[in-house]
Amino acid sequence: MRMINPGSIAKPASRYAHGIVHGSGERLVISGQVGVKPDGSVEAGIEAQMRRAGTNFLEILKASGFEPRHVVKVTVFCTLPGQVGLFRKLRDEALAGHTAAATYLQVAGLASPDFLIEIEGEAFKP
Repeated sequence: MRMINPGSIAKPASRYAHGIVHGSGERLVISGQVGVKPDGSVEAGIEAQMRRAGTNFLEILKASGFEPRHVVKVTVFCTLPGQVGLFRKLRDEALAGHTAAATYLQVAGLASPDFLIEIEGEAFKP
């Protein structure tokens, strides 16, 4: 098993890895990514947080030797109603049109009240 914590994004806030690669072939499990910049500050607004969480997600893919086409599952948690359309647009841009299994959940809150969105997922390459 290989833990992935790219230096190009903020370090994990506690004992977890941003990504873990394991298995026959390689399976990457990406921890929930939020709108936190590499300096640890939180982006302002839902669209900026979605973009940053997506960028962090893609950075973990890249650091692991994976590409957007390897993503098999994306799960999104959002604290603001009515954002699924915006997320779908940004997801499609980030994954360059690649289709993956997806779940979108509207939730009451995340680990910090400053976080409006969290994106986690899995990728696999043979």
